[in-house]
Amino acid sequence: MKTETNKPLAFRKYPSTTALQCFETAARHLSFTNAAQEMHMTQSAISKQVAQLEEMLKISLFYRTPHRISLTPAGKTYYLEVLEILKHIEVATTSLMSHSDNVEVLKIASHPTFCSRWLVPALSGFSQAHPLINLDIKEQVGPFFTEDQNVDIAFLYGDGIWGGMEAIKLFDEYCVAVCQPEYLHDKNPCTSNVDNCTLLQLSSRPSAWYEYFKQQGISIDGTFIGPRFDTFHACIAAALLGYGIALVPLRLVAPELQSGTLVTAWRYAAKGRGSYYITYPLSLGRSHKVKVILEWVSAYLETSNQHELMLGHVLNSIDIVDSL
Repeated sequence: MKTETNKPLAFRKYPSTTALQCFETAARHLSFTNAAQEMHMTQSAISKQVAQLEEMLKISLFYRTPHRISLTPAGKTYYLEVLEILKHIEVATTSLMSHSDNVEVLKIASHPTFCSRWLVPALSGFSQAHPLINLDIKEQVGPFFTEDQNVDIAFLYGDGIWGGMEAIKLFDEYCVAVCQPEYLHDKNPCTSNVDNCTLLQLSSRPSAWYEYFKQQGISIDGTFIGPRFDTFHACIAAALLGYGIALVPLRLVAPELQSGTLVTAWRYAAKGRGSYYITYPLSLGRSHKVKVILEWVSAYLETSNQHELMLGHVLNSIDIVDSL
């Protein structure tokens, strides 16, 4: 026996996009008058659309008084959902209109700091060289390959083993402790005593400082204490502002070390547990756009000799520890 949930899509009732837009605008302004001005409609037309929506849903979305409107609890919940729906429609429509039929879209995902500090420079000139491939780059922490994400290529940090994925190693990670030069003036920090230093923490690596000191044979209390940030980008920004000392991948902070806006607090670098990889689903191995981006990244790595020499110079000036 058929139930309500398995009725054909054509027999289900959905509100019109106009009704949803009227509701979203009225909910955002908490005013039918202001919503009417934004939508270039009459106040009565906005009110009628919302009333018809409430009738279809069989629930009140607004409390109405002579002088104002406010969202009901159900209205607040529905507003957040509708807002996301309208955003998805806008993005999908804009994406479709932004390129012609013969243009491929390459969906890329990357960790935020890696994206802005390595990936974006690496892809400079790509669109000019390949005008028929439109890049869609998203910064996110993960997961990267899900049905909802619809990602073609991801730049990941880890051990290179992801089920159903091809992973090509880009480079290893070396972490260094960095801070603003002035931060060290009155602290004279040493690795055996960091009581007068603030250790900036990364939320996704809560034991990083503990392991950084442990591998040097140093036992220090308080390595988990300090301002906590979600990304390396925020840690670097905090270090630049003199908040404290950040433990970050050398490659992501190399420009600041080269310019002198940041310096290493201690002469140690720690090789990370993982490396950086470019990854893609095995099913896309023969995809033209995937082949093109792989070739581009490979060429970039081969030609970025000056950057590699600078990294080598920094690494040679400090001691390397091989097991963070």
